[in-house]
Amino acid sequence: MKKIFAGLAAVAFGVLLILGISASTDIFRYEDALTEGGAAARYIAKDVNGSNGEIVFGETNDAETGSANMVTSVIANYRSFDTLGEVTVLFLASLGVSLLAGTMVKNGKRKKSGFVLKTSARFLFPVMLLTGIYIFTHGHLTPGGGFPGGSMIASSFLLLYLADEGFSTRISSFKIAEGIAGLLYTAIGATGLLVGGYFLMNFLPTGTVGSLLSGGIIPIVYVLIGLKVGSEITGIVSSMYNGEVKV
Repeated sequence: MKKIFAGLAAVAFGVLLILGISASTDIFRYEDALTEGGAAARYIAKDVNGSNGEIVFGETNDAETGSANMVTSVIANYRSFDTLGEVTVLFLASLGVSLLAGTMVKNGKRKKSGFVLKTSARFLFPVMLLTGIYIFTHGHLTPGGGFPGGSMIASSFLLLYLADEGFSTRISSFKIAEGIAGLLYTAIGATGLLVGGYFLMNFLPTGTVGSLLSGGIIPIVYVLIGLKVGSEITGIVSSMYNGEVKV
């Protein structure tokens, strides 16, 4: 009975939320989003705040977001508060996996790897690590960002675990890195709140579209997300191996 009541309450709340948003302002109406002047067109053209000038790669200065990647403009600027929620969900998921992994018992030993596999993994590790760093530091210029870059970093550590039975890391180091990245992310958001009146406001100069030092706080946010995601996923992998989990 409780589950039925909870389901009905969730559905009713969702319907009321949708109706409330659609009735509050015209910008959220679906039919308006399909027109040239609708919400979708405004986000693509990056003129949500009324800046209607043409965006020219490598020439436009002090644009609304300063990001050459429209997806990044949305994720790390227009809806960056929602991105903070996504990072928080990932943290809770990784925490749950780590707690479960610590309760498991290892039934066997890690299989010994061959010389070729170990050597190849050591050569690939820095390449994958640098690729991950490149992805999240250039997320405002090219497709990519903090989530795929952080996943690439975690994959490089996973490769070493799979290829070398003697490889080990300190789980506490990843927890510290994850905590610092999350704290700085929140601090930047709070600074935007103090400076401009809303959380994660892009309060830094946006520079020239297409240059590495552009986008205001967007590159900084993506670097922090990349470090946070990479640390969280690597921490899960470390817990599975160092926490004596059967693999």
